[in-house]
Amino acid sequence: MRIDRAMFHDTVLAVVLAAASVGLFLYSDSAWLEPGGLAIDGMRGADPFGAVLVALACAPVAVRRRWPLAGLCAGLVPETLLTALGYGAGAAGVAGLVLLYSVASYRGLAMALGALLISFLAYALAGTVTPITGRNWSEHLVVLIVLLAVWGAGRSLRLRRAYLEELKDRAARLERASAADTRAARAEERSRIARELHDVVAHHVSVMTVQAAAARRVLASDPDLAREALSAIEHTGRMAMTEMRNIVGVLRTDARAELGPQPGMQDLPALVEQMREAGLATRLSVEGDARPIPAGVDLAAYRLIQEGLTNSLRHAGPGAKAVVTVRHDPRELDVRVEDDGRGAAGLSGQPGHGLVGIRERVALYGGILSIGPRPGGGFEVRARFPLKDSP
Repeated sequence: MRIDRAMFHDTVLAVVLAAASVGLFLYSDSAWLEPGGLAIDGMRGADPFGAVLVALACAPVAVRRRWPLAGLCAGLVPETLLTALGYGAGAAGVAGLVLLYSVASYRGLAMALGALLISFLAYALAGTVTPITGRNWSEHLVVLIVLLAVWGAGRSLRLRRAYLEELKDRAARLERASAADTRAARAEERSRIARELHDVVAHHVSVMTVQAAAARRVLASDPDLAREALSAIEHTGRMAMTEMRNIVGVLRTDARAELGPQPGMQDLPALVEQMREAGLATRLSVEGDARPIPAGVDLAAYRLIQEGLTNSLRHAGPGAKAVVTVRHDPRELDVRVEDDGRGAAGLSGQPGHGLVGIRERVALYGGILSIGPRPGGGFEVRARFPLKDSP
């Protein structure tokens, strides 16, 4: 059977307080009855009835945390009777202070103020009807000050307890928010890695597929040309593996990642040359003065051009030509991939990972994306990135 620890402690406190009060009640009575003792006018001698009232005044301390206001009211009744009948209350008044403190500490402000008012009224009533004389106003003032001090201590403890609870709750909320931010960051990182892997794999595999098809067609008639195509496939495969290791290496926990710089606009000539070797006639046009570009925008623009050229290679058809245009403005970076083929179905058809990845990249940096067929034929992928940090 589980024991309520708070109830047990309060019961022990009530028993100890009752025993001490009854003992003091009986001792004080014999002290002022002895020769040489100080007798108080109107004081009634100790008897069993008075001892019972003292014990009853202390008993409600056992429920001071469960029913503090009810315990205070129940304890004030015998305490008031003790004073009204002229008994020496002994330490019974301490029980009333404990109960008043409990109401102020464990209940709301309205109930605490009510308990303070009840204590004032009970003391005033007992002081009015008591047969004991000789008390002056300073004694009453001391009692009132003690009541206010005990009540204030209880309220201070309650406010401190509420403050600590608020701190714990705030810490728990911050911990939950931090965990949510961590999960969101991990999800964003997984999404970023997925986009990077898609761009790398889709581009290099498309190039290798086209080169392998070209090698197969000329294998019998022109072995030297087929050998060159196979060498290009090997080179492209090595590049793909290197980029994939750089991207996936950040996920390895048992080995240090082989980190390397992310590709950017400075790598466009190599990308264009690679597309030419794969069979897509590609031309690079740069307009305006090149200026420093934020790393995120630099990578996003490169991946967009890479995706656009990859789709032109796959879907524009034989003999198609592609033009990559990069225009540098003081406040904007404008990149465009155009081809004159029959249309990049990978972009214009069902929205796969490539199109979704492009839209996410451009939107992440506040850019404007347009994808669709050109009026004169062919297909166009264009994005404009604002450069807010540019001078």
